[in-house]
Amino acid sequence: MTRKKVKLAYINNDSSRKATYKKRKKGLMKKVSELSTLCGVDACAIIYNPYDTQPEVYPSPAGVHRIVTKFKKMPEIEQSKKMVNQETFLKQKISKVSEQVKKLKKENRDKEMNRLLYGNLSGKMNLQGLTVTDLNDLTWLIDQNLKDINKRMEKIAKDTKSARMAAAAAAAATVPPLMNGEVKVNVAATTAANNINDHSRAIQRQQWRGDSNPQNQANINNNNNNPMRFGGRDVIFPLGNNNKNNWVNDHFT
Repeated sequence: MTRKKVKLAYINNDSSRKATYKKRKKGLMKKVSELSTLCGVDACAIIYNPYDTQPEVYPSPAGVHRIVTKFKKMPEIEQSKKMVNQETFLKQKISKVSEQVKKLKKENRDKEMNRLLYGNLSGKMNLQGLTVTDLNDLTWLIDQNLKDINKRMEKIAKDTKSARMAAAAAAAATVPPLMNGEVKVNVAATTAANNINDHSRAIQRQQWRGDSNPQNQANINNNNNNPMRFGGRDVIFPLGNNNKNNWVNDHFT
């Protein structure tokens, strides 16, 4: 069961006030002792009360005198730097609570504007009847969302570019060292094959023209031993002659 919160106000009843004093004094002395032991700091307490002729001190009169003397040797500015009285303490407390209230109001306002924005996008709510302040806050929220979206898109683009560069670097690292030499050999072989094909086509053109050079004619006759085959018959059509039927009649009839 939770303890009931005590109202911080002066207790008018004498007996209740005295009982509360004894209880709270004991707790205060215990807390000072724990603070000094756990944190290794110099701490003391002096309590004057109307019920005793001598004040209550912790840890002892000698210890209190030592700590107070050390305190008085400090410059006055340092002495009052973190010193507070009841009024200052309450002002600090009020300021802290005011900041918390302001933060909560801002969070609630943001939630309200988000609900209005998404409700309008889904068609469940409209913007009619909004004040100028509401519209300004809604505009600010939309701008913030757009900024967040742009930042996220830039991050995705940057990550994608980095991934592509890493993949390209990994692919380049897996290429064998002799790849360049193999490419050169393949290029040379391709060039030689192209030269042979060009020579063969030149011989065929000479055959179609009826070259008069005996040496070339001999090369043509030798090449005719392996004619091109189309559909089971030895047929070679000269380049540039579109009248295929006339050429066939002249040579095979």
